[in-house]
Amino acid sequence: MKVVIAIDSMKGSLTSSEANAAMKCGLLERWPEAEIIQVTVSDGGEGFLDAYADAMRLKGCHFERISCKCCDPLMRPISAEYLLLPDGTAVVEVAKVVGMALLKESERNPMTISSYGVGLLLNDILQRGCSHIIIGMGGTVTSDAGIGMTKALTKDIAAMPKVTIATDVDNPLYGPNGAAYVFARQKGAREEDLPLLDRQAREFAEQNAKNMGFDYSECAGAGAAGGLGYAFMQLFGAKRVSGAQLLLDELQFDNLISDADLVITGEGHADRQTLMGKLPQVIMQRCKQHLPSHGRCILIAGRVSDSKHLIDAGFSQAIQVTPDDMPLEEAMQKDVAKRNITAAADEIR
Repeated sequence: MKVVIAIDSMKGSLTSSEANAAMKCGLLERWPEAEIIQVTVSDGGEGFLDAYADAMRLKGCHFERISCKCCDPLMRPISAEYLLLPDGTAVVEVAKVVGMALLKESERNPMTISSYGVGLLLNDILQRGCSHIIIGMGGTVTSDAGIGMTKALTKDIAAMPKVTIATDVDNPLYGPNGAAYVFARQKGAREEDLPLLDRQAREFAEQNAKNMGFDYSECAGAGAAGGLGYAFMQLFGAKRVSGAQLLLDELQFDNLISDADLVITGEGHADRQTLMGKLPQVIMQRCKQHLPSHGRCILIAGRVSDSKHLIDAGFSQAIQVTPDDMPLEEAMQKDVAKRNITAAADEIR
């Protein structure tokens, strides 16, 4: 029996690799002889760098982890890593520099924090003469449209290499569906901050359009990572791709599952939004095309809503790993979450 485990990170609780390992423990108790392959996955947000590194290892591709001095969203000194591949490609996860996890909840205020550190990281990459930069977007706490990043850049923008941004967000920069109104609340913004953040983004875009003669603010993905998507598109001509699809291609996922009996994916909370392009849905769609006829794709999650809708869409099962009577705070504790996932292996049919 061959099983491929590819569970997304469960924010505030487990990384992708930790969730995978917990499921593997449960499966081996049931099927000690099973061939189990763990695949670290990400949609471009938190965990993107580790997932990309695992993909390179599976392919036998050499890479370096480079540590760079930069700053966090409050301008405090930190070190952040990026990957450097032999062909001159650098792989970046912006959450390493401006991620939610870097700040305490009381420190999260998009009105006073900055993406400046992302520019410092890019400066280090540019000094190495990289020809291509792949940037995993998502999990950010900033909402400054990339203004801070732009201020930090010391290299001539015209000399920038090819840039690819990996995100499944398709929002524009500003407006009712833009970065501020859709995402800033969860980053700590107050209701009265939203029009101010939105206006800041619009004015930044209008000034750039006036100076440069073109405007990418309404492009799909411009609102990703608090508007960093726009800055990369407008200033660097970045191309947007699906983070989930990019990583699965790098993993050669279709070949990996072509002889699998079972694929297990998952996330923190599964509901109808799972089917709106989130990573488990992308994996399920790949399974429909490439799993053997007897193969199954099973979804696990800390909480599951609309399970019938999920199963009708193509998952063989949708398993909630957290007991109904367990408080969320307890369920999100790392050791508890691992035990719940391990125990959920018994529910797989």
